[in-house]
Amino acid sequence: MTVHNESDNNSLLNQFIAEIRDITIHTDSLRFRKNLERIGEIIAYEISKTFNYSLSKVQTPLGFSEIPLITDRVVLSPILRAGLPFHQGFLEFFDKAENAFVSAARQYKEDHTNFKIVVEYLSSPSIEGKTLIIIDPMLATAGSLELAYKALLARGIPESIHIACAIASKRGIERTREIFPVEKTTIWAAAIDPELNEKAYIVPGIGDAGDLSFGEKI
Repeated sequence: MTVHNESDNNSLLNQFIAEIRDITIHTDSLRFRKNLERIGEIIAYEISKTFNYSLSKVQTPLGFSEIPLITDRVVLSPILRAGLPFHQGFLEFFDKAENAFVSAARQYKEDHTNFKIVVEYLSSPSIEGKTLIIIDPMLATAGSLELAYKALLARGIPESIHIACAIASKRGIERTREIFPVEKTTIWAAAIDPELNEKAYIVPGIGDAGDLSFGEKI
């Protein structure tokens, strides 16, 4: 399994990562969502470099031009709800892609510390033989990712899998290696953080991406 940490190379991406981390900006949900979208666009562009291409002839006003175009059949699958603004960045680039939606969320017990992860919703085209991009801004324990992936497998076996996240934990990445077929899976992270706290949040991380995007939930 290949893991890309986009923070290894300095770029404009650093600005967007800094802003989704910054507590002084966290009160502005519009800005937070926009920065997730921008990070999604950058990762989408990087993923596109790994796709298959074939020459396509395009007519211009003065002749013809042969341009390599993507031949992969792409399915974008955000994990609800936090994945929605991140997903928008991918849609801006992969505008012809099919889309799958899966809800895999933490369900906390009364102590607000212990939780289980449940899948409550799935809407997906066939992913058989296609390029699947699973979009989840936070890869913490990989629990949500595991359940979402298993739910999607009811729609077929993809040819290749890309896991896109804004922030990943080292623990989440190691768990992902155990869940996914390593020979055809690639992880793309804007940044990788070292640990999780007692509530399984990524440290230093950003907090709860869903709450920061859409407001706190009960």
